[in-house]
Amino acid sequence: MKRNPKRPRPLIIVSGSAGASAAGIVNTLLAQFPGHDVPIVTEAHLKDRDRLDKVIARAAKNGGMVVHTLVDDGLRQYLKDAAQARGVPAVDLMGDIIQWLTEVLGCRPLGSPGLYRRLNRQYFDRVEAIEFAMEHDDGRNPQDLSRAQIVLVGLSRVGKTPLSMFLAMQGWRTANVPLVSGSMPPGLEKVDPGRIIGLVIDAQRLASHRRVRGDKLGLRGGGYADLGGVFEETEQSRELFRKKGYAVIDVTDKPLETSADEVTRIITRRYGAETGGDS
Repeated sequence: MKRNPKRPRPLIIVSGSAGASAAGIVNTLLAQFPGHDVPIVTEAHLKDRDRLDKVIARAAKNGGMVVHTLVDDGLRQYLKDAAQARGVPAVDLMGDIIQWLTEVLGCRPLGSPGLYRRLNRQYFDRVEAIEFAMEHDDGRNPQDLSRAQIVLVGLSRVGKTPLSMFLAMQGWRTANVPLVSGSMPPGLEKVDPGRIIGLVIDAQRLASHRRVRGDKLGLRGGGYADLGGVFEETEQSRELFRKKGYAVIDVTDKPLETSADEVTRIITRRYGAETGGDS
């Protein structure tokens, strides 16, 4: 009889901010132990002792370990003492460095959680926007489309994905949704219509894009790239956009930069320069 593999104990990340720094370090270390699925729980924005007590109690019950990046002196010491009292292993990723810098620089730290993130907000906003675009590509996760600052809607091969990623690189939370048979894609009913941009393209150009795509996939025949069918699809999409009152951008033979500029001008005019999730 095979022995069951030892069940990994949980690793609890405690942070006064989002916990991204500690999570990055932990995941880097776990990559050195392939095949071991260690449960990771993040306790973010932790600022009081009552919540710390609950975290330590859970770690003690499950035989887990705590990794923390607390910069508040009082909370950091409290966690250290509470963990020691309950026999919970606790790794302080910040304390020794803070102590050393305090001594070397001759001044006290601000002790403000998330300060680095606030000072480097543009970078983190861009990363989050890219992750959002990837998670909401081609109609994925329609249940939270309302979180998008921009929703691109268009037919297959109109160029939704590259435009979404280009906008995300600029910091815009962008989703893209495929339009099929001229019907409303799911999830759009919960989105502010002012944030929806319809993408249209010349029918001949779209048919050409689809033929190239079909050749790469080894597809032959069918109506996917048939000019007559493509023309009908493009007309249906234009009519749907008109009925819904969506802003429309013609992307025919346009560089991504030009299309992106048109999109952002529309959104900025309506909602202001809100890249990075200010909405």
